[in-house]
Amino acid sequence: MAVSIGGGARKNPGGTHRAEVRMDTFVIVGASLAGAKAAETLREEGFPGRIVLIGEELRRPYERPPLSKGLLLGTAGPDEPFLHDETWYAERDITLRLGARVTEIDRRGRVARVGAEEIGYDKLLLATGSRPRELPGDGLLYLRTYDNAVRLKEVLRAGGHLTVVGAGWIGLEVAAAARSAGVEVTVIAPEPVPLQGVLGDRIGGVFADLHRGHGVDFRFGTTVGEFGDKRVVLSDGSVVETDHVLVAVGAAPNVELAAAAGLAVDNGVLVDAYHRTSDPNIFAAGDVANVEHPRYGTRIRVEHWGNALTSGPAAARAMLGRGSPWTAVPYFFTDQYDLGMEYAGLLQPGATLVIRGDLGKRECIVFWTVDDRVIAGMNINVWDVTDDIQALIAAGFDGHRVVPALLADPTVPLAELLPQTP
Repeated sequence: MAVSIGGGARKNPGGTHRAEVRMDTFVIVGASLAGAKAAETLREEGFPGRIVLIGEELRRPYERPPLSKGLLLGTAGPDEPFLHDETWYAERDITLRLGARVTEIDRRGRVARVGAEEIGYDKLLLATGSRPRELPGDGLLYLRTYDNAVRLKEVLRAGGHLTVVGAGWIGLEVAAAARSAGVEVTVIAPEPVPLQGVLGDRIGGVFADLHRGHGVDFRFGTTVGEFGDKRVVLSDGSVVETDHVLVAVGAAPNVELAAAAGLAVDNGVLVDAYHRTSDPNIFAAGDVANVEHPRYGTRIRVEHWGNALTSGPAAARAMLGRGSPWTAVPYFFTDQYDLGMEYAGLLQPGATLVIRGDLGKRECIVFWTVDDRVIAGMNINVWDVTDDIQALIAAGFDGHRVVPALLADPTVPLAELLPQTP
C-alpha cells in the first residue's frame, strides 16, 4: 500500500470540520553525499513536507575522499567520513532508510517500490551514484564504499605486495597510502603516464616521477592478461608476483533503476541544467547525472566529490521550483605523499599549458588555456588560490583573455589578471 500524507478533511473534537493540509513527499533514492546534501538543502530552504532518504548501505551518508586518503593513511578517525552524526536526520524529521533498495519506480502512479513496500512521492531525486568497473577474477579488491576502505586498510596493515590496476586518481592515492604503510606497490596501466586523459603527458609525468621517487614500480603500456594465484600475467607476457590486487579502472553510473523506469539515459541519467530528467517529477544529481552544462555547451558527467557537494543542493532547489541553471566548474583535490593539489575546470583537446612557478620542485600553478582563455587550473603545493583560479575560468567562459606571459609570472597577482571593474 502506498504511503500518503494528509488528504481530505477530518472532524475535530469540537464537532466542526477542519481541512487537513496535504504535505508533499519527496523521495531521495541514494543515501550518498549528493542525496544527503539534497535532503539537508530541502530543510534549509524551508520544505515542510516528508523527506524519505533511502540507501542500500547500512551506514549513514558519508563522504568518499577520506576513504582513499585519511582513512587508509590512519590520519582520519573512523567517524570522520560521515556527513552528519547519528541523530541529525531524526532531529530534522528526515526518514533515513538504510539497508533498503528501491527496486522499481512507477512513474504513472508516482510510487517507489522497496520490495513489497510502496512509497508514494510528489518529487523524486535519483542520487544512485556509480560503481567500480570490475574485471573478471577472484579475490580482487575495489575501493568505493566505507567497508571497502576498512578491508583495504587491513590489507595494507598486513604488508606484502599490492598490485594496482589503473593509474587514475583512486589508483594513485591507494598506491601512495600503501607505500606510506611500507607495502610494495606495482601499478599497471595501458597509458604511457598516469592521469594522461585528465592532465596530459607532461603533468602526468610529474605524478609518475613522484611515485617512482617513493618506490612504486610502474608497468605502463600494458594490460592484465589474467589473474592467477598471487600473480598477475600482463599482456606483454611478464608476470607480477603479488599478495593482493586492487582494481581501479574507473566507474560506471548506476542507471539501471532509471532505465527500467523509462527515463532517458546515456552515460548516466540525462538531465537538463536544472537537474530535471525526462520526467518532470524526477531529478538526478551526483555521479549518476549527465548534465546539460550551459557553460560548456555540452553534457558532462563528473564523479568528483565537489560535484556531489554542489549538484545535490542544486537539484533540491529545482525540486522546490527555485532552481537556477547549474554552472559549477568541476573541482577535485588530492594528497599524495608530500604533494597536495587542487584542480578546477575541464581539460580540452589542443589546450596550451602555462606554468606559474617551479614545476620541478612541485610548487606551482598549472593553467590550461584555449585562445588565451583559462579553461582549467591546478595548484600544486600552492594554497589559497582556488577562488582566483575559479574566477579566471569563469571569466574565460565570458570571453576574457589573459596574456600568457603574465599568467606565468608569479610576481603578478592572479587577481590582477581578472576583468577589472571600471
